[in-house]
Amino acid sequence: MDIHEYQAKELLSRYQIHIPRGGLAYSPEQAAYRASEIGGNRWVVKAQIHSGARGKAGGIKLCSSDHEIVEAADAMLGAKLVTHQTGPQGKLVSRLYIEEAMDIEREIYLGFVLDRKSERIMIVASSSGGMEIEEIAEAEPDSIIRATVDPGVGMQDFQAREIAFGLGIDNALIGRATQTLLGCYRAFVDYDAAMLEINPLVVTRRGDLVALDAKMSFDENALFRRPHIAEMRDKSQEDQRETFASDRGLSYVGLDGNIGCIINGAGLAMATMDMIKIAGGEPANFLDIGGGASPERVAKSFRAVLRDRNVETILVNIFAGINRCDWVAEGVIKALKEVGVPVPLVVRLSGTNMEEGRRILAESGEDIIVAETLAEAADKAVGAWRAFAANKAA
Repeated sequence: MDIHEYQAKELLSRYQIHIPRGGLAYSPEQAAYRASEIGGNRWVVKAQIHSGARGKAGGIKLCSSDHEIVEAADAMLGAKLVTHQTGPQGKLVSRLYIEEAMDIEREIYLGFVLDRKSERIMIVASSSGGMEIEEIAEAEPDSIIRATVDPGVGMQDFQAREIAFGLGIDNALIGRATQTLLGCYRAFVDYDAAMLEINPLVVTRRGDLVALDAKMSFDENALFRRPHIAEMRDKSQEDQRETFASDRGLSYVGLDGNIGCIINGAGLAMATMDMIKIAGGEPANFLDIGGGASPERVAKSFRAVLRDRNVETILVNIFAGINRCDWVAEGVIKALKEVGVPVPLVVRLSGTNMEEGRRILAESGEDIIVAETLAEAADKAVGAWRAFAANKAA
């Protein structure tokens, strides 16, 4: 789960990490009022969306008067900001963060991620901040510092100092940099974060080290023990299809194709999507109904898939072990009767109670295309989609 910049900064400030003074605004007038509360003569108006590269897309404006703040806020609020991270659909700007402008001497990159290979937290830092880490890796690969933390002892002072010296930070700021690095590590661990990034971490002309921008994302499997983090969720920033499914306990990832997929097991889901593409189609989603799926859960899955208006065929592919094919078949019939499925439906059932499941489908009287193998199911789904799309266009 991602959170907004202002939320990440608020969390980091609890660990003695310096952030600029700022305030939240939901209207142009409130933005100007926030600036008057902050004081000074230069402010930054920042669109709060779950995406980086906001500055290049016009989501960050430097202002030096109330008029400029109101003008910038008026242009951003209610608009969809499109960055290369949001995709062409963009993300809605519903709130702004107004903060004091800093006199910047130099910019640094600092990131904390989980490194699955070493099974440790990895710190990635660079003396070239202000760019995305991929750009830094390409333009100045030698500037990148990597260090891992032994989970048995946690991050040590000497590690933080080594990184600070490696970044070329002035001796007068080594203590501050060490405190910042250790604070980030502590916040990462305490909140079950999956990623923490400060970019840029700036050295100001006044001799301070300040987090000018911050991003944090969290392990959703651990949110049950971090309710105050879960409350920071902003559903307006998420794919509405995925939000609908997530709220109903379904594992769903939205894609750009036309063939909706309802499958049990992540591996089978991946294989099914591959087979659809080999057959010439494009999957519209990844949906794993999991093990022990009841008829009600199957019906919920149909509702989630059909919320995508691009879906023109549905493929149900079940290889039942823990699941039971007869339960899935009952769920399919329940969905057809209660939800309504206005597109072709292809069903492949294999495994536990397979014969009973196929009997339920055959005796239902519903218009269901049955397949016995994965390849046959993919071919029939693509064929049904092409026929449906052709009739729709005619």
